[in-house]
Amino acid sequence: MENNNIFRSINTNLSREDISMLSPLQLAYIGDAVYELLVRTYLLNIGLNVNELHKSATKYVKSKAQADITHSIEEILTDEEKSYIKRGRNAKIHSSPKNADILEYKYATGFECLFGYLFLTGEDLRMKEIFDRITALDIK
Repeated sequence: MENNNIFRSINTNLSREDISMLSPLQLAYIGDAVYELLVRTYLLNIGLNVNELHKSATKYVKSKAQADITHSIEEILTDEEKSYIKRGRNAKIHSSPKNADILEYKYATGFECLFGYLFLTGEDLRMKEIFDRITALDIK
């Protein structure tokens, strides 16, 4: 099957084993971008102006929201997915969060770690399933 995803075609050398060996912060680095793009794309469907888009996106991507989302979706996650959240949550963070409680920041890092793992391993359907659950939540 041909892979038409431009983002995955940039790096085709990573095997599933290589991906599992990446540090949780590397996975979170990718997951942060992937999740942000999902949120921004989703919000375009609502028909907001750019300022309203930014405010709405912030509700989904701030550390507190990601921590709350992590707890809200926990029951639908597999053990493997939970292990990636735990890896990210337990990662040694070398910077302090600006506008977040440290525990919320750690859960947000775990959340992003999961999205990085799902993206890099090509688990698009699972990522969409989880994202659909997130968009069904009452995010404030």
